[in-house]
Parts: sequence; structure tokens; C-alpha cells
Amino acid sequence: MNKGNVVNRENPFENDTSDVKRSKGFKNLASIDMYLQFNTEVDTVVVDTTLSIKKDYKFNYLQKDNFGLMPFANIGQTYNTLSHNFNSKETKPLFGARARHFNYYEDDDIKYYEVPTPWTRLTYKTAFEQGQMLDAFFAVNLSKQFNFSIAYKGLRSLGNYQNALTSSGNFRFTSNYSTKNKKYNAKGHIVMQDLLNQENGGLLDEDLENFISGDEDFIDRSVFDMNIENAENILVGKRFFINHSYDIIKKNDSANNYLSIVNETFFEDKYYQYYQDSPSNDYFGNSFTNNINDKVTLEHFNSSFKIDYYNNILGNLQLGVFYSDINYGYDSVVLLSDEIIPNRIKANFLGANASFKKTINSIKLEGDAKINFSEEFVGSYFDVKLAVELNENIEVNGGINVSSRLPNYNYLLYQSDFINYNWHNYSNFRNINSQQLRFNIVSEKFLNASFDISNIENYTYFNLDTTIDKNKIIKPEQYNESLQYLRLKVQKEFRLGNFALDNTVMYQNVVSDEKVLNVPNLIIRNTLYYSNQLFKKAMTLQTGVTLNYFTKYNMNGYDPLLAEFYTQNQTELGAFPRLDFFINAKIRQTRIFLKAEHFNSAFTGYDYFSAPNHPYRDFTIRFGLVWDFFL
Repeated sequence: MNKGNVVNRENPFENDTSDVKRSKGFKNLASIDMYLQFNTEVDTVVVDTTLSIKKDYKFNYLQKDNFGLMPFANIGQTYNTLSHNFNSKETKPLFGARARHFNYYEDDDIKYYEVPTPWTRLTYKTAFEQGQMLDAFFAVNLSKQFNFSIAYKGLRSLGNYQNALTSSGNFRFTSNYSTKNKKYNAKGHIVMQDLLNQENGGLLDEDLENFISGDEDFIDRSVFDMNIENAENILVGKRFFINHSYDIIKKNDSANNYLSIVNETFFEDKYYQYYQDSPSNDYFGNSFTNNINDKVTLEHFNSSFKIDYYNNILGNLQLGVFYSDINYGYDSVVLLSDEIIPNRIKANFLGANASFKKTINSIKLEGDAKINFSEEFVGSYFDVKLAVELNENIEVNGGINVSSRLPNYNYLLYQSDFINYNWHNYSNFRNINSQQLRFNIVSEKFLNASFDISNIENYTYFNLDTTIDKNKIIKPEQYNESLQYLRLKVQKEFRLGNFALDNTVMYQNVVSDEKVLNVPNLIIRNTLYYSNQLFKKAMTLQTGVTLNYFTKYNMNGYDPLLAEFYTQNQTELGAFPRLDFFINAKIRQTRIFLKAEHFNSAFTGYDYFSAPNHPYRDFTIRFGLVWDFFL
């Protein structure tokens, strides 16, 4: 557990200079390194109010570094994935509509807090036409033992194209409690989310040339007619979660061993729905009705019990069992001319998991595994990691991950009012089996590098059915052979005085007999910027230019009915530069961000797309800030 505030001596502009404040409940002076956040694994970090180039990368809708993601034209829409990670710790299928899940808070995204004084953070950013994004957060300790936090992230953005409105809300409530003797600890959260997108299907094929040519009559993007005029989809979810433990043998800094029992229980209820009134064309093919209303639900209950044991010789060992109950599906069956599509996938089963951690001087060994005891939901994974700290500047680590699980639910069972979008593959599709070997070098002084190679068997994907002339019909398929996927990523920042050049390069390669997994060979991000402290160090200024680029490839298409991306091999896209100019500043605990996005769009050509028929963003200027209050 790291509760210290590490000072970056390589880049003094990234050091936190927050003022020291007096607190009421903690009796001592409260400094910034007393404001802590942690997850259910109790990995603790200090709340960060610094300004760095990494903060610029994270100042976006997802509030995380989106390297390897290609955003769509409007904020709140989906992202095309340029790189994939097959390191999996899932033993069950995932809920479908994965294109709607980029801004969906999962268990691992929720943090818990310990603060000596009330802390408020406001994150604001302008959107595209008649809207804005605001994330308001508040955390307080009512006593040393009890904390709660409440947050809401809201977005509304009309967008520059017809029928592209986005509207989303993410409500989060967390709480954590421990007794004075620290023997009982509890953490819990309630999360409620709704993510709504109007869907237009992208530009008509006959309008692509009008966009690429840069014709002045089409610079106003609202004049374009879109493939779909009256459709929207929404993902709604709520989750109740609690993790609590009791120490049979109490933990303390001098103890040679401890023993705890841990219970973790959650219930999640979510649904995905697609509406469309009076389909005016055959974009998805024929339908049963002129009023499309597809809705699928998932109820998932899971409860686990673990024994957590630590010994200074053996290390930390956890052994546990869990119970899962799953109910996925629709309200009625579908009768086709040659097939009956059922409406439910239901299962309940037991499973087991285990984990191990051991540190010997500068060597850390970690491993965990999980398995389902189920004939219908066969699934398991095994993951092990070894890390060695060579010196204070270099750490090397590597690991292996072996995973097997069923494809996501919408590959196994899907129903729609569109006739071609009905299938049942539960008995036909086999488990996706993957093995990944990875290696990393972590060194801010020299370079950060990561390498992984994955072997995937029974890779499952949505494929564009090219046998149908006009309609873009998407079908789930399994690749019966194995494929190999290699990634190499290198990041290094060079500094000269107040100037810096931050570079990130990723190389990728896929080996398979058929083109079922398409990725660009190169993804590049370079940022040249200037940093300085002005006005007697009262303000930190940061300004520069960021270049994003990826090589041309058969970019995945987007299906708004499924809210999924699909493989296509007819259209190559990419090889266009994206230049962003930014000016960032920090005054006390306020960080201000001003960015001219894609300012080169008018003079490097209009052949820029986030997916086939879906243009990327034009030049725009956006403003935002992050404001921290410590009472």
C-alpha cells in the first residue's frame, strides 16, 4: 500500500504544490498526501491535482488516456478500437452492445476514498452544439472510520450531423467503513447509468465524395442526408455492490501473519434497447413491423466467500468459492420460417477462485485463477505475473494469461424486429480460448515499453454479409482456426529545459489465414510542448501540439442496431494526421484546458473517418476545467 506522494524530480512541473490546510476531524494539518483513493484490492494512491501532459491525454469524455481509440464525430458517441488486449480475467460472457460500454462504469472503475476534509471536484468540458459535459464529485469523512462519496457525470451534445444527439448520465455513490480496531472493513457502491445515442448510420454512400472533396456547399455538416433518420439506442444499468471482511487474526504492520474472511456480493440489472419509427429504407433489411422496438435484459447476481491468509514466509494466499445466477434474454420467442429463436439463457452455478502474492526483496510474484463449475457456462482463467525492480529507475515484469469462456451473450442469442437479425448460436459456438505472453519495462528515466503476443482460438466476431447487395446485414461468426496477434508499444519523453517531446509508438501484426481481425500496423502519438511556472510560480503554463496518426487498414464498421463493430474488408481508411493545439494552465487547485482540435483538417484533406461512412471531427475549439475544493 502506497500512501506517499512521490515527487517527480525529472519534471518539477508535475509535482503537487497544493497548500496545507487545517482540518477539523483529523486534529492535525491536512496536506494533499492525506487525500486517498483506493479500490477493492486496497491499492491506494494519493489524490492528484498536478498538471502534466498525462492530464492532457486524460481530459476527455472517458477521463482516461484514449490512445488506441478513435472517437466518433460527437462527444458521447462510441470509439473505434485500433488495438485489442486479449488478457482476459472473465469466465462468463459479457453483455452485448459493447460500443455503448466505453463510458459504462464497471466494478473496477469505482474508487473509494479517505479524506481529512470534505473534497469536491468539478470537471467541465464544452461539447458540440447545444450541450456540455459536467462531472461533479463530493467526498467526506464523517469520522476517521466512515467515508461516503457521491458523484454524477452528465452529458448532452447535439452534434454537427443530423440525428446525432447524445445524452448520458452516470450516478455513483460509494461508502467505506472500518471499526476503530480495524478488524471489520466494508466497502460498497451503488451505480446507476443511462447512455442514450441517436443513430444515423453515417453518410449515404453517394455523399462520401461530397465530404471528401471539401465542397463548400457541404462544410455545414447538417446538410448531409444520413442513412437513418429516426433511430436511437440506449443502455441502462444499475448495480449494488458490497465487499466486507473480518480479521480473525488482526492485520498490523508488525504482524507475521493475519487471517480474514471476505464476502463480496453484487447484483446488476441492465438492458439495451433500440427504437426506430417507420424504417424508410432497407438499411437493415425487411422487418416484421414498421415500429422497431428491440429490448434485451440481463440480471446478474454473484456472491463469493474467501479466506485471506498472510504469512511473512509464504506470502498472501486467498482461496474462495462463488455463486452466480444469470438471466439474459427477451420477453417472447421468434418464429421464423425454418427456425424457432428462444427467448432466454438462464444459468446458476458455483465456482472457485484463488490468488497468491509474495514479495522477496525487489521481486514480486502474483498469480490468480478462477473456474466455473458448470457444464453450460464452462469458463476459466489463469494469470501469473513476475516483477523485478532492478534499481530505483527500472522495473521489468512479465506474465502469462490463459483464458477460456463463451462468446458474449449477443453472439449466442439475439432477437430483433428486423428479420435478418435473429439468431441462436448457444449450442453451436465454442469457447473462445486465448493465451497471452507479455513483457514490460517501466522506467520514466529511460523508456516504458510493453510487448505481448496472443494466440486466440475460436475468435468470435461480427462480419459484414457481402452476399446481400444493398443491405448491410451483420452476422456473428466464429473463426475455426487459430490466429496470432503481436503488439509492441514504446513510450519515451525527451526534455530540454522547459521543452519536452513525448512519443508513443505501437506496432501490431496479425497472422491468420483469413482477415477476421484487422488492426493498423502503426499507431503514433507525438506531443511537442512547453512548460513553465509564471507569476512567481503562482501559475503553471503548458502549451504545445499533439500529432495522432495510424496507418491505413480495413477499419471496422459500426452497426447501430447491435451497437457493435463488425469486420469488413472492402474499405481501407486511415493514414490521415490529426493535429491538436493546446494551452493548459494550473492556478492553485484549478486546471484549465483550451484545445484547438484537428486544426489541420482544412489543409490536409477531408479523407478522415472514424469508421466507414462515419466522418471524424472537423476543426473545433473546446474549453474545459477541473476545479478541486478542499474545505
